Amino acid sequence: MHKRYLAVPALLASAALALSGCSAGTTASADNGANDFKVVATTTQVADFTRNVIGNASGVDLTQLIQPNQSAHSYDPSAADLTALGAADVLVINGVGLEEWLDDAIAASGFDGVMIDADEGITISEVGAGEDHSEDEHADEEADAHAGEDEHAHEDGDPHIWTDVHNAETIVQTITDGLVAADSDNAADFETNAAAYSAQLSALDDWIRTNVETVPESERLLVSNHDALGYFTAAYHIDYVGSVIPSFDDNAEPSAAEIDALVDAIQATGVTAVFSEASLSPKTAETIATEAGVTVYSGDDALYVDSLGPDDSAGDTYINAQLHNTTLMLGSWGVTPSALPADLQ
Repeated sequence: MHKRYLAVPALLASAALALSGCSAGTTASADNGANDFKVVATTTQVADFTRNVIGNASGVDLTQLIQPNQSAHSYDPSAADLTALGAADVLVINGVGLEEWLDDAIAASGFDGVMIDADEGITISEVGAGEDHSEDEHADEEADAHAGEDEHAHEDGDPHIWTDVHNAETIVQTITDGLVAADSDNAADFETNAAAYSAQLSALDDWIRTNVETVPESERLLVSNHDALGYFTAAYHIDYVGSVIPSFDDNAEPSAAEIDALVDAIQATGVTAVFSEASLSPKTAETIATEAGVTVYSGDDALYVDSLGPDDSAGDTYINAQLHNTTLMLGSWGVTPSALPADLQ
């Protein structure tokens, strides 16, 4: 098989930050047999995008580092993960500083293949989700709810780029271009698979937009577990009132003042629900919802944001997670979504 290696950015130097986190990820291979071309993807989302581009391409092995319902912020590579990374021909990453452990992992593993950065071509948001609506009538309450956000924000901006489906389409094209350049033998398969998957993403974007637009803009109010939906709310013109954890990092902890400010904002704006996330504890979200007198969505009704869910869950793929999340939001606004288009059934 012909392999072509592209220049790798200067990530081989030791990172300033030590590897962090408390749980070790395991690897998940798309094919347990001996394969000639090895791909490693970091997050659940970029792994799902990559898996759809690879499809049944011959001799390609995909290893996913971060596992379902595991936080990218607290991920700590296992020895097996580092071994897989060291043997990889291609590494697909989210970028925007999400993989804070990446420099150390690359240095420890000796990876020297092609790196595909999914944030290429994406306009990166430098502000928290709620700040996009600073001129709205509840701007003061919202600003209070996000007090201290800058302390926790990623220096590179908001890394949750995949939540806007249009961004996901761009990411898929970036991954496709990188794989085609690195493995020309499978180029035709990659491009065919990507075209079919991109058509599904386009149908998904249209379905979300059409359904959200049935809700008056004044009623499109959202409170979630942490600042991870900024691209989604901006794309579909949803008013992000605040978050339980006012930070891009889901490991941050809200202060008592921040909790009180969010409760006040919920009551002042007429928000009817607080959404927890499947990969995070719902306790604080439940407390805030109780204090504000609104519904909390948790358990099976939690959102899939930072991580996709395990096999057979409502969020086991990117498309399923977006359908699940949007359906729940629409339900909280009193809307029954329309039937899914054929491409998504």
